[in-house]
Amino acid sequence: MPEKFYITTPIYYVNASPHIGHSYTTVAADTIARFMRGRIGKENVLFLTGTDEHGQKVQRAAEEAGVAVREFTDRTSGKFRDLWQALNIQYDDFIRTTEQRHIEAVQKVLTMLYDKGDIFQSKYEGLYCTPCETFWTGTQAEDGLCPDCKRKLESISETNFFFNLSKYQEALMKHIASHPGFIRPRIRENEVMSFLEHNRLSDLCISRPKERLGWGIPLPFSPDHVTYVWFDALINYISAIGFARDRKKFDKFWPADIHIMAKDILRQHAIYWPIMLMALGEKLPEVVFAHGWWKIDEKKMSKSLGNVVDPYAMVEKYGVEAYRYFLLREVQFGFDGNFSEEALVKRVNSDLANDLGNLAHRSATMLEKYCAGKLPEKGGAFPADFDKALKELPEAVEAFMLEYNFSAALEKIWGLINKANKYIEDTKPWALAKEKKDKELYLFLNLLVEVIKTVAAALAALMPQASQKLLKQFSAPEIKKGEPLFPRIETN
Repeated sequence: MPEKFYITTPIYYVNASPHIGHSYTTVAADTIARFMRGRIGKENVLFLTGTDEHGQKVQRAAEEAGVAVREFTDRTSGKFRDLWQALNIQYDDFIRTTEQRHIEAVQKVLTMLYDKGDIFQSKYEGLYCTPCETFWTGTQAEDGLCPDCKRKLESISETNFFFNLSKYQEALMKHIASHPGFIRPRIRENEVMSFLEHNRLSDLCISRPKERLGWGIPLPFSPDHVTYVWFDALINYISAIGFARDRKKFDKFWPADIHIMAKDILRQHAIYWPIMLMALGEKLPEVVFAHGWWKIDEKKMSKSLGNVVDPYAMVEKYGVEAYRYFLLREVQFGFDGNFSEEALVKRVNSDLANDLGNLAHRSATMLEKYCAGKLPEKGGAFPADFDKALKELPEAVEAFMLEYNFSAALEKIWGLINKANKYIEDTKPWALAKEKKDKELYLFLNLLVEVIKTVAAALAALMPQASQKLLKQFSAPEIKKGEPLFPRIETN
């Protein structure tokens, strides 16, 4: 196990309210952070999230809303923090790019790279996508449309500052080749390497004229320009841990152990960011993990299609644990998944109500009925197959969690849950009680409690509330059945 663990989500753009994609990334990061805290201690884990608040899209969104841009960013950033609270996210730090600690770090990075000669001034003439805040060449943009969002591009001619990406292209390719697993999953690594092998990197325009865009961090060496939003945003990963203010904290937590983001911003994290760090002389992150998208009917969610899922609505309707469980179980982390309420309800009723909830409720009911809620003496050894399964589960779950394979970890846990439910049907404890076979009955009840406590411990990072409830219920001096852990959802 590492001595420290630093995990980040991307900082989320505040031009609109949070959606399922934001919640997916953050739930995954929260799950990993909880898992690592259980292994190396809370003080050695740093989980960072936050909001990206500069740029033309934010400025225009504020204008459209009819409010001052600072008021707009405060309001929208607050929506993200409110959602994280609703989703039981336990982050350690929340960075905003409008904070002074971040502004200082950005200006320090700009000064260092400018003094080194890796940032230079040049005139730009070409095409620009305002929604993506990205420059494109004529050969990249077919029919004058943005390659990413397919919107019409604007022709722009202006003097700006550029970062020398191409200087470090070979070094980045060597790093990726010599560090298997640096970019995950493997399909994303192949995409990045293929791009680098077939394209010469263009130098990155890292400024915008202040007269065109006033909402940004001023360049310390050119007050007439502000910093390009992506260059500004990526620096949050080091500004939050003291790059400009607290070198002791920075040295403790850097490099990041894993940056998590959706696959549509992989290039910024797997190319721009590592090269920025190389130019600064800092270590590169251990892992850049780009997960897939949640789709509706195989289509990417988008506001224009009107198919964006509101995480607040899902939590209100089905509960936070059910929502988190579905996101982590339904698809292997790293790949695309299809979202539907029907699939979520099916998971709740089948996995949570019928399997886990039913096991807990039946076990507590039997303890109340046959032993007045008091767990009797074990009085013997568990069946060999159960003894083996109980011992193997924690190690198996840990191995999957270290690979960020949440769905496989949950599948393994549910294997033991289903084994216990089948054992109830095969053993027929009601018959043991009727025949006064107390020794066999007491051993059986002890086994069920051991299974539930082992399952609850394994779920600590994946389903924290359910884990705590089960451990509290089945560790109490008197075990009571209480209300069902996950009531069935009635469907028409």
